[in-house]
Amino acid sequence: MIETRGLTKEFRSGKKTVTAVKDLDLHITAGEMVALLGPNGAGKSTTLRMLTTLLAPTSGSARVAGFDVTSDQHAVRRAIGYIGQGNSAGHSQRVIDELVVSGRAYGLSRAEARTRADELLESLGLTDQATQKVMTLSGGQRRRLDIAMGLIHSPGLLFLDEPSTGLDPQNRANLQQHVVDLRHKHGATVVLTTHYLEEADSLAERIVVIDDGKVVADDSPAALKSRHAGDRIAMTFSGRDHAAHAAQRASAAHPAAQVALDGAAVDIQVAGGAGLVSGLVTDLAASGTAPSTIEVARPTLDDVFLALTGRSLREGRTDLRTDLTTDITEEVAA
Repeated sequence: MIETRGLTKEFRSGKKTVTAVKDLDLHITAGEMVALLGPNGAGKSTTLRMLTTLLAPTSGSARVAGFDVTSDQHAVRRAIGYIGQGNSAGHSQRVIDELVVSGRAYGLSRAEARTRADELLESLGLTDQATQKVMTLSGGQRRRLDIAMGLIHSPGLLFLDEPSTGLDPQNRANLQQHVVDLRHKHGATVVLTTHYLEEADSLAERIVVIDDGKVVADDSPAALKSRHAGDRIAMTFSGRDHAAHAAQRASAAHPAAQVALDGAAVDIQVAGGAGLVSGLVTDLAASGTAPSTIEVARPTLDDVFLALTGRSLREGRTDLRTDLTTDITEEVAA
């Protein structure tokens, strides 16, 4: 459904040439749900704009839904659905009218557009809002309307650019469930970007991590967490001496583990930590340094990000983003 080879995008910023995406190779098959993640300025938004024909690549190639993004832009746009970060419906228009007009723009007859609109309103729980003006909808309802507009022409590939940004936790959870239900019902391939790591973890079968314009990791959430961030074992002791002794024994028993001592507390990060706890506690008890408390935590995608990029998802090259804002905006408009 998506295949890129050496996809590269450069921007001029003053007298400098900045490479936003560099030699990106990506392969996404039909039916997958893939999350593109990366810190601010990593290149994921630029990648999404190239894949949706909003930006022309500097070099390399990309085929989306079987069409070249440079030479077959019209075919790409007819084959995909795109839900951006802003609301796409006119505030003073009725919900049903916006959907029908969108369907007509994609070549559906009026009857086909109305039938498809009614189906989507029912699927997304918006039937009761069909005759309301868009401005009267809640934030969650507007986002669901955006998804309906992106699906009106039954695309095989759906792009979701931070779909739940600005929503409260309840609406965010509802929207995520709607995305899951729609994907199962319509069989669409879904590519999303998000700053909510738990959203990517629960929705996506694959996580593609982009940093400095390159893919630095590509695997399932479980595999990434297992490979790049081990379980965390947190223990406290009656005193610093006991904690230091425990840290030494843990390091000796598990050389691959990352062991940190902080006063009377010991923090251990190691793959398969949950299975090591019993033996570790038994060993420490036998040596007279049984822990007062012990807690095991599974790794998160945030741990993976820290391991891969050295920073959290929301951190990034804000100076670069500021420098490029005008360049990108002008090129997209062109």
